[in-house]
Amino acid sequence: MSAVAGFPGRAGPALGGLLRRHPTTLLGASLLLAMVLLAVFAPWLGTGDPVMMNPINRLKTPSVEFWFGTDMYGRDVYSRVAYGARISLTVGISAAVLSISLGLLIGVMAGYFRLADAILMRVMDGLMAIPGILIAIAMVSLAGASLLTVVVAITIPEIPRVVRLVRAVVLAVREEPYVEAAIAAGTRLPKILIRHVLPNTIPPLIVQATYVCASAMITEAILSFLGAGTPPEIPSWGNMMAEGRTYFQLAPWIILFPGLFLAITVLSVNVLGDGLRDTLDPRIARRLRG
Repeated sequence: MSAVAGFPGRAGPALGGLLRRHPTTLLGASLLLAMVLLAVFAPWLGTGDPVMMNPINRLKTPSVEFWFGTDMYGRDVYSRVAYGARISLTVGISAAVLSISLGLLIGVMAGYFRLADAILMRVMDGLMAIPGILIAIAMVSLAGASLLTVVVAITIPEIPRVVRLVRAVVLAVREEPYVEAAIAAGTRLPKILIRHVLPNTIPPLIVQATYVCASAMITEAILSFLGAGTPPEIPSWGNMMAEGRTYFQLAPWIILFPGLFLAITVLSVNVLGDGLRDTLDPRIARRLRG
């Protein structure tokens, strides 16, 4: 299958080759894996209940007993950071999967059917004209603060970007000789889409998914910081930073550690996405080799 929109028809070289040529990708993948393990094993890696209040231990500095200190309610900041990784990764991965799935479906329809293209792309243009953070705040305000609402509110603004990407790939594939030959041979439309069109969308969508995941985690933290994200009782990194801003001068560790873990997680996802892009896009790969 021929290359389309700068991406090869197949997934590219093996993962080992990717990591050897791009050592920063290995670093990003390792950091992301560490965050995933922290989130999965938070009940065993934490040093206490993340929601248990203990006024006696309020605003304790980082120590052997409390690795990241305690907050204004005496809650263990390290345990809250560990459980907060669950929220950020859940939101990021869920938003990426939903936006890629819906964007792929809409993008294929818009790229292959001209009538659908005229209608669907105008709707997508309308969504892109509204800042994503405003859509998210409006949805959370109307539907109420919950993890599901936050995921849906973050997913909707990301769909048009995925649709435009998929549509561009499908428009290019539709004009390829092998697709025209399949149509002339009487191949059924579902087979053409599955065999010729969809495989060409996979490499760019993999890269796009990493960027959507990173963007979703940042948006979730922003919404929680503004009080329009997950409920306050849920230990998310955004909630922790929002609660600790009043005590920043007295206890900076309340904001420092969740902010640091958020930055590391987003950076690792972006670095991994850059490595995948450099590998899956042959034009960039040729420039790097040259």
